[in-house]
Amino acid sequence: MTYISQKTLTKEDFLSQYQDKPHHELADGEIIDMEPTGPHETVSGKVATQIGIHLVAEQLPWFTPRTCLIYPFADAATVRRPDVVVLDETVLDREPQCEREPVITLGRSIKLVVEVVSSNWETDYARKVEEYAILGIPEYWIVDYRGLGGVAFIGKPKQPTFTVCQLVEDTYTQKQYRLNQLIKSPLFPHIQLRLDDILPR
Repeated sequence: MTYISQKTLTKEDFLSQYQDKPHHELADGEIIDMEPTGPHETVSGKVATQIGIHLVAEQLPWFTPRTCLIYPFADAATVRRPDVVVLDETVLDREPQCEREPVITLGRSIKLVVEVVSSNWETDYARKVEEYAILGIPEYWIVDYRGLGGVAFIGKPKQPTFTVCQLVEDTYTQKQYRLNQLIKSPLFPHIQLRLDDILPR
C-alpha cells in the first residue's frame, strides 16, 4: 500500500479522477494505491465466487458488484473500495448516487464487506472495523490468507486467519477461523466455506 496524493482531495475529486482506477482508495483526503498482487486477486475472486454460488442457491435478492465505492462518512474525505461487497438490490433505489455512479452511501444497502489482507493489515483490522460498524454493515470478513496481521489481532503463532465480524448493536463481535475449520457466518448460515477453499494454489 502506498500513499500517492500530493494534495488533499475531496470525495468529489476522487470520484472524478479515480473512479475508473480500481486499485485506489481515499483516506482522509489522501490517495492510497492498494497495489494488489496476483495471489490477493485470486483469493478475492474465489471469495466472490463462493458467495455468488450461495446467493444463487439461496435465491437471495443480493449480488456482488464488479465495482463499488463506499462512503463510510457523510462529512469525511474517505472512500473505500472493498475487495468484495454484497449489496441488497431491493433497497438500491434509495441510494442517492447509484443511478449515476457505483457509489454506496447507506449502510442498509450493504449486507457484507470482505477485505483480503495485504501489507496494510492495520487498516483492515482496525480502521475499517470501525468505519464499517459505524455505517451499520451487518457482517465484515477479514481474509488474512498469509497471516500478516499483528499478534494482537490473530494471535501466536501467526497463521492464515479468516475473521468474521458480526455487528451487534453498533460494535463488531469477532470470531476467527484457521485452516481446515468450517467458517460460520450469521449472514449465510448454510454456506459451506473453509479458508482452504479460497487459498491460491
